[in-house]
Amino acid sequence: MARLRVSVHKFSSCDGCQLALLNRVEEVMRLADRVEFVHFAELGYVDPDAPVDVAFVEGSVSTPEEEIRIRELRKNARTLVTIGACATAGGIQALRNLQTDGREWVAAIYPSPAYVSLLGASHAISRYVAVDLELWGCPVDSRQVFSAIHDLALGVRPLNPGDSVCATCKREANVCVLVAHGEPCMGPVTRSGCGALCPRFGRACYGCYGPSEQVNSVALTQRFASLGLGPEAIARRFLSINNAAGPFAEAGLRAKEPR
Repeated sequence: MARLRVSVHKFSSCDGCQLALLNRVEEVMRLADRVEFVHFAELGYVDPDAPVDVAFVEGSVSTPEEEIRIRELRKNARTLVTIGACATAGGIQALRNLQTDGREWVAAIYPSPAYVSLLGASHAISRYVAVDLELWGCPVDSRQVFSAIHDLALGVRPLNPGDSVCATCKREANVCVLVAHGEPCMGPVTRSGCGALCPRFGRACYGCYGPSEQVNSVALTQRFASLGLGPEAIARRFLSINNAAGPFAEAGLRAKEPR
């Protein structure tokens, strides 16, 4: 059976999703009988323009060069998969989209902002090209990526559950930090996939896996308010890592509206 030709590409990001794979490099190597990595610069394979069966993309589109590159990449990939919050929802860098003039941010960060070429906003990959599968997380869980690779190698569409972190907590018998401890937990509206890592250790979920399939942000906003959080604090819960994801963006901006 022919091996699956795979590439892994970086756009505007911190490399965390690629590192999530490299942290399990032995498992990556065990895929060698079914997968041929054609481009994965951090693993030593460099051929960014090669035609592939599956292209995994980390990072958002933030520069004119990246906009051109993602369109070319889409032409060369039979299946395109976004990995992580940046590629799937714009990530932390999309926070600049909330400002009226993003150039102020650039000037505050870079000593020579005139040399920094940026688009007017930072967007998810799906803003520019068709995406076949979105794997959320900050960073993505490597198990999700390996599972997707195995399924695609077998010609099976990968499963991508959209239930909430609360469902995971129930299955693992975690104490609910929202109900039992009054912590402002984003679990009720956040997609599962992390294994409920924070609630498992008594911490409130902060939404790094993006919105679940069913989001009741109005009810959660009311619950946060009952815990004593003001409008700005509530907005920050939603306008964080996945600030540009539709349901979170709407909830965050609504919380900031004058009463």
